[in-house]
Amino acid sequence: MITTTPYHLLKRPRRNRKSPAVRSLIQETVLQASDLIVPFFVLDGEKNRQPIQSMPGIDRLSVDLIIKEAELLHAQGIPAIALFPVINPSLKDIHGSEAWNPLSLIPQAIRQIKKELPSLCVINDVALDPYTSHGHDGIVNEKGEIDNDETLGALVKQATCYAEAGCDIIAPSDMMDGRVKVIREALDNKGNNQTSILSYTAKYASAFYGPFRNAIQTSLSFGDKKTYQMDPANRDEAVREALLDEEEGADMLMVKPGLPYLDVILALKEKSSLPVGAYHVSGEYAMIMAAHEKGFLDAETALYESLISIKRAGADFIFTYAAPQVLSLLN
Repeated sequence: MITTTPYHLLKRPRRNRKSPAVRSLIQETVLQASDLIVPFFVLDGEKNRQPIQSMPGIDRLSVDLIIKEAELLHAQGIPAIALFPVINPSLKDIHGSEAWNPLSLIPQAIRQIKKELPSLCVINDVALDPYTSHGHDGIVNEKGEIDNDETLGALVKQATCYAEAGCDIIAPSDMMDGRVKVIREALDNKGNNQTSILSYTAKYASAFYGPFRNAIQTSLSFGDKKTYQMDPANRDEAVREALLDEEEGADMLMVKPGLPYLDVILALKEKSSLPVGAYHVSGEYAMIMAAHEKGFLDAETALYESLISIKRAGADFIFTYAAPQVLSLLN
């Protein structure tokens, strides 16, 4: 028989964990639906749905189906969606010129969604990789290098095309030097001074993007993206990028991926005055869903824990494929 000794402890932190009500009173970080942005993969056509094998529960969708799903999410408190195109290979070329075609997939999707759901914020990536035949985010010069300054001209045309279609927030994710400045100037000169810029300030050359590239059906025909995406070893460099983007006119900043770079999110929050978001990327989502399918963990609670840790690190908003799974916990 165990005899208990009457210890006289003055400080008992467990008192603050004794019940759901008490835990709720002292909870330091709150995750809510209004923190989340839901990405969609856009297909051409109508009533078109294609499951993505590498991302269980996520489908490529035609715009009519996106509108139905987005309407339900918006009614549950989701304020914004992000669109990523699945481009027919026959429309891809070395310059990615379909990216600034006003009659192409994304501008048409923006117009339809804003017509049906005007209060929903629509965010669009600005980068050439879904549109280029070689899969890179920029234009390749005669030396086989990604030409920074030539790419800027293409990004300006793409950003302007999306803004004129009604996009609320332009999100350059290409990591070219100076792109925020030239896009801001071009938008303002075209009368789109209310179009916001969310800069992918710290987009790392990450192994966690694989399922996303499968989803938009793009791949590299040569090399890698390490000459423009950031080295995972670097944090101070992300701060330098953030301060440059702020100076050039960005309205918000992004860290991508999320969980492996929580320290970077915190560093940007401490050094920049702008809102900082994070992208809980495809690989982070796919790992949890794969483990769930094996019975190793529960996807809903693991996804919630992942997202609240990103919020705790300082993220003001989070791009995530997990919103449908966690909304029941939030609401």
